[in-house]
Order: sequence, then structure tokens, then C-alpha cells
Amino acid sequence: MHLKSLSLINFKNISEAEFEFSADVNCFLGLNGEGKTNILDGIHYLSLTKSYFNHRDNQNIKFEEPFFVVQGVFQKDEDELNIYCGMKAGEKKTFKKNKKNYTKLADHVGLLPVVMISPNDTSLILDGSEVRRKFIDSIISQFDKEYLQKLMAYNKVLQQRNALLKQFAERGAFQEDMLEVMDMQIGPLGDWVHTRRQEFLDEFIPVFNQFYGDLSNGKEEVSLVYQSQLTEGSLESLLVANRMKDRSANYTTQGIHKDDLVFTIKDHPLKKFGSQGQQKSYLIALKLATHAYTKEKKGFAPILLLDDIFDKLDDTRIDYLLGMIKEGKLGQTFITDTSTEKVPSILKRLDINFNAFEIENGAIKNQLA
Repeated sequence: MHLKSLSLINFKNISEAEFEFSADVNCFLGLNGEGKTNILDGIHYLSLTKSYFNHRDNQNIKFEEPFFVVQGVFQKDEDELNIYCGMKAGEKKTFKKNKKNYTKLADHVGLLPVVMISPNDTSLILDGSEVRRKFIDSIISQFDKEYLQKLMAYNKVLQQRNALLKQFAERGAFQEDMLEVMDMQIGPLGDWVHTRRQEFLDEFIPVFNQFYGDLSNGKEEVSLVYQSQLTEGSLESLLVANRMKDRSANYTTQGIHKDDLVFTIKDHPLKKFGSQGQQKSYLIALKLATHAYTKEKKGFAPILLLDDIFDKLDDTRIDYLLGMIKEGKLGQTFITDTSTEKVPSILKRLDINFNAFEIENGAIKNQLA
């Protein structure tokens, strides 16, 4: 599977741009703030129906313009897929495959998988548990439609349960029987999602450990641990046991929406004790494991987006990544870099087929290769 062409209109800082791509490697080169990352984000949009960086769709419309359009042509086996995303200010976005509208955006997720490695990935280490839950969910959802459906159903009932608890507090009347009905709905959903997350991580963690070991030459011991309240029992039993606690808090204190991933190095929190280099290796290992795991499940390589990471990596990690590209393990790859010479010279030396575009003010200034 690969992206053959991309068209962007009024997307972020890009007025209009069209690209024809190599099935191997494509580079967007130029100074910071010129629009390189926005091109990668357009590709991400066509894969996952949303921006990697900004989940409020209307904020991706170019300033003072009334709409945006992102359109791409993908080759998948013998099929050519034309994917269209458009949005007018103040309206919902439209998503189409071969000119036919999707009724549910969830139906598109997983068709054209993509993995992004970006400086923003530090949020996985530095931010709260919600970011890490989304990381798990985004991987599983690319190959398991039922997981996405169950997760969406859980979140809907959770929202209703929290609204009910808040309503009880406002009215000063606690109706336990109403919570019991809701707990019977949310309990099996939470148990199912928890089991699926655990099954996924049982398979994923060894893949992650292998990549981290390769990146660090086996110098450090790291761990990735799934933390969940549901290891103590079924969700329904937890909700019953904590009903008075929920009543006092006015929200649901137990459930899969509290799950987390714990990152450690030498049995200490990576956030506090990991060096910058160790944290980079950890994040790259997470993303390469995501790519490899998704490739195994889907039967083809996801598109890989490498956003401005080469000037932040040492030569050992750069050589490791480019070695995987040369061996064909990573499939179609898109790279951004501030130097117009560094990455192209390395790719030429390694005899890797590539296209290169110099980007300035949201437009192609030169096609360098």
C-alpha cells in the first residue's frame, strides 16, 4: 500500500499544493514554519480522519479562508482508492472514498494505516494518562472494528453516568436504582475493552522490548506495564463497591477510562530518571513496534511519517532507521528535515529511491529529486 498523490487546498498554511510521490521515500525539506509538517498532517488526515496535532477540525482551515480540502490517491494491492476530506467553516467535514460519502468515519479507520514519529511524541511520557490510552486505542482500532465500537459505546454510557451523578448532586436526591441499570450496561463494555487491551499488550510489549534493545544496544533494562483498576475485579463489582465514592465525587471514579501505561527504565519512572537520549529511544521503539505490529496484523506496511527527527537523533539511531528503510521493512516513508542536503545525501549514499521537495511558505519551491 502506498500514497501516489496528494492535493491540499487551504489546509493550515498551505493555499494550494499538489504532489506525486515515490512508493519508497519522500522528503519535504526547508526551514521551520514553512509547512512541511502540515503536509504530513494532511496524509495523517486521509488515514485516520483527523489531524495528528489539532483535533478541532475548523482550526485546520487556512486563516481567512472558508474551507479546506485534502485529497489523495492510494494504491492498495490492485485497487486505486481516491480519498477526499473537505470541510466548510461552521459545518461538519465530509469524508469520501471513491466519491462515496462515509456515513460513519469509524468505517474508514484502519483501511489505510499510518504511523507518525514526531517531536510531539514526548507527550506520551510527559502528559497525563489520557494520551497513553489514546495511543493504545489508536493502534487496536486500526485492525479491530469491534474494539472501536465497544470503546465508543463505553464512552457514551460513561458520559451519561457522569451526567446522572452530577444531576443527583444538583437535586440533592440519590437514586441508586438508576445507577444500577446504567452499571449493568457499562460493566460488560468495560470488561471487554480491558481484556482486549491486555491481550494486545501481551503481544505488543515483546515487540517493543526488541526494538528498544536494538536502539540501545541492550545497555538498559526498560519496561512497559499496563495499569488498570479492572485487574482487581469486574467493572460492575468495582462500581458497586465505589458507589458512595462516586456519589461524593459526582463522577465515575472506576473504569477503563482510568487505565494507564507505566514507562520505566531500570525500575524507575522514565519521566523522571530517563535521559533525553533514553526517552528518545523509548519513543522511537514504541512507534517502530506500532509499525511492525500493525504490519503483521494487516499484512502490509503502514505508511511511516518521520517529522523533523533526524536533527534530534544521534548517528547510531539515524543509521538504524535508514537501515530499516533500505531493507524495505518500513514501507513508504515520508521525512521532513530543515536541511535541503543532509537527508538526500544519506539516501543517495545508501542507494535508496526517493523524491525530495523544498517547501517554502506552504508551497513547493523546488523539486530536488
